[in-house]
Amino acid sequence: MLSSFLSNPILLGLFLVVGLVLLVKGADWLVDGASSLAKRLGVSDLVIGLTIVAFGTSMPEFVVNMVSVADGATDLAITNILGSNIINTLIILGCSALVCPLVAQRSTIRMDIPLNILAGVLVFTFVFITSPMEPRGLSRIEGLALLVVFAGFLAYTLFSAKSDVQTTNEPAPFPIWKCVIFILLGLVGLIVGGEMIVKSAVSIARYCGVAESVIGLTIVALGTSLPELATSVVAAFKHNNDIAIGNVVGSNIFNVFFILGTSATIQLLPVYPGIELDAALVALSSLAVWLSLLNKKQTIHRWGGAILLLLYAGYLTYRLLTY
Repeated sequence: MLSSFLSNPILLGLFLVVGLVLLVKGADWLVDGASSLAKRLGVSDLVIGLTIVAFGTSMPEFVVNMVSVADGATDLAITNILGSNIINTLIILGCSALVCPLVAQRSTIRMDIPLNILAGVLVFTFVFITSPMEPRGLSRIEGLALLVVFAGFLAYTLFSAKSDVQTTNEPAPFPIWKCVIFILLGLVGLIVGGEMIVKSAVSIARYCGVAESVIGLTIVALGTSLPELATSVVAAFKHNNDIAIGNVVGSNIFNVFFILGTSATIQLLPVYPGIELDAALVALSSLAVWLSLLNKKQTIHRWGGAILLLLYAGYLTYRLLTY
């Protein structure tokens, strides 16, 4: 029944529209719930964006990687993370900056984005470290090293949250129980909506005769980043820069240090053709964002967002031509 459903272009189009509605509404609920929770707890939106929102929107990557490792599809476990981080940085921040110029906190410029750069540098370095006992790739020791860095980041963020308690006379819109419900409903909407969009888009692409390699590099790669995209763009529309930036930066940190670290700890992740370029671009794209913020207003302007999108277009073109 599912196969006949996915072969009907009209039903596929309806499936796609419903997925988009769930995605946008889920992002709306998540941003409202997270922002309200930050006010209730007396912490900044940035801390909530770097932790709760970032981890929630990274759940598709986490599920894909755990299933990939269990099935022995180790190529997907690495490409999923590196591809998602590239899309997060270049497409999601690019689109968000086009909607509304993004102002970053000093802690983001000094700590969080440099940690994103370090993530790409470490993966790039690890794939060149070889052991006589193992093939080239990310080993269990290197996975543990990534997890140690992640633990340090989490401790630093929680410490910052305690030392940066905010007081405001503005009442929080929701009580805590309602904040939690909005966050959970938002995450469900994002994940279910994203899954519906990916399945319908892949089926439509196949129906139109698009090659599998193109589908993998575009639709599937973007699919696991749809929650981050919807959340950050909606946050930008609401002028909540801290959640828009914190969601992307935090998600990238979760992806490499926690998800990829956990995957490599469970099983050796061998390299794949082109991993050097992907790992380098993870670092270079974060470096480009960091450089774009080195101005008096610490802002990614609309022209900076356009440059990020052009960088991704150039990368995708090269990957498709050399795949």
